[in-house]
Amino acid sequence: MPLRSRQPSRPKTFALVLGGGGARGLAHIPIIEALDEIGVRPAVIVGSSIGAAVGAAYASGMSGREMRRYALHLLHDRGEVLRRLMLARAAGLAELLSVGLRNPMLLDAQKLADQFLPDPVRDNFDELDVPLLVIATDLYGRSEALFAEGALRPAVAASMAIPGLVRPVEIGGRVLVDGAAVNPLPFDRVRDRADIVVAVDASIGASEPRGIPDPWEALFSTIQLMGQAIVVEKLKHAQRPDIVVRPNVGTFRLLDFFAASAILRAGDGARAELKDKLAALLA
Repeated sequence: MPLRSRQPSRPKTFALVLGGGGARGLAHIPIIEALDEIGVRPAVIVGSSIGAAVGAAYASGMSGREMRRYALHLLHDRGEVLRRLMLARAAGLAELLSVGLRNPMLLDAQKLADQFLPDPVRDNFDELDVPLLVIATDLYGRSEALFAEGALRPAVAASMAIPGLVRPVEIGGRVLVDGAAVNPLPFDRVRDRADIVVAVDASIGASEPRGIPDPWEALFSTIQLMGQAIVVEKLKHAQRPDIVVRPNVGTFRLLDFFAASAILRAGDGARAELKDKLAALLA
């Protein structure tokens, strides 16, 4: 009786989930470097908040090394960062004298994206090398907003619109704010799109006492705490990712972007762990 020939098995695929965390999200970059080093690419990427920005750069074809170089070059130049922030303000110079009790440094989300997203980031979702999902929050709909087609940069801008610091974005009649407000680690959005789900969680912040914070730090710390609580509950009740990577960046604050070198070094510690675990699951 002739033996039946075995059909070659389909290579396993994986999805990459990049969560929120403000400046701590720079630790996503070493994770992407690790993927580059073992020569694998995700079948799909989903990002929330800063994870949407890093995911957009990755899906546009940037390597982890290119992203690291871009971040260090820009964020080591305080003068250039401040210049770009001034250009990203929601109010012009003439309006600053009449803002009253409003925040005179409120940033415009789309201007912020234009100033800080790397040039290689594409304009539209259909131009990307890897499918990308971007998570934002529909403020008045009180629900998650998911973007996977159309204009890319406005969707990323909406996903990064931190309340109190960045003005909301209007897309398609919806007013949108930071995706981390509803889904800071959106692994549930890709479970049916790949065999393996790899989630990078940079939301865990420091808990040691630091005295009474100023109002801005109190606001941002509260946002971080809410994000952490959402992630903890989701991990209890939803199907967990196959790999959860937590870079050791908890001592950094939401806006510690000038600590980019230290954040990247801290994120480097998770590279070997990810490479070993992912290689084993893909085998």
